[in-house]
Amino acid sequence: MLQEFQLTGKNILVTGASSGLGRQTAIQASKDEAKLIITGRNLSRLEETFRQLEGDNHLMIPADLTHEDELNHLVDAVPPLNGVIFSTGVSILKPVRFLESADIAENFSIGFNAPVLLTSRLLAKKKLVSGNCSLVFISSISIKYPFVGGSMYVSVKAALEGFARVLALELAPKGIRVNCVAPAFVKGPMLEQTQEATSEETIQQIKARQPLGLGDPVDVANAIIFFLSDASRWITATSLILGGG
Repeated sequence: MLQEFQLTGKNILVTGASSGLGRQTAIQASKDEAKLIITGRNLSRLEETFRQLEGDNHLMIPADLTHEDELNHLVDAVPPLNGVIFSTGVSILKPVRFLESADIAENFSIGFNAPVLLTSRLLAKKKLVSGNCSLVFISSISIKYPFVGGSMYVSVKAALEGFARVLALELAPKGIRVNCVAPAFVKGPMLEQTQEATSEETIQQIKARQPLGLGDPVDVANAIIFFLSDASRWITATSLILGGG
């Protein structure tokens, strides 16, 4: 593999690494010889991810980023970073007429407030390494193609993309890149949750909109790794749609 596409020697923090896209990206990055610092709320699932990492010298720091003390502990514990993958979020699927203030608070607390505050703390503590350092936020194709019941999920991802674009402008002079990946539904827990909350018909409609079919988590992980690598050093403030066409 060309050196520009490798992650050898890079310290990469992955939030939400206990499952889904966060877990798969951490595993793929370890195969590319990155040093992983993984965090998540569920200790047993985070340990499962940790066991699947290839190589040595990785760190596991359990933390609930919605709790101020745990957020600060994480920031204090991580080494200087060459990349961060923001994969925290929840998907509370409800028609708008059933939304409660608690639904709004939970979605934004986990999916927006947590990554924003983590970024702020990392910058304040100078844990981000300037010069080809890369931040990658996991957004969603649903911003462009919304779905019934997804008002909170789509709103959080839209807010996150807006934040990422402004952050990219602020950090460009330091050589720090900020990008989003916006995947469609991929095989995994979220697709299963959506089917339970809606119907099999909805899932078939989702599949019909993806000419190449449903993706796998590894397809998203590989795109994220490109953004972490030096091969993407001239790309910032973008959102890459991953939707199978």
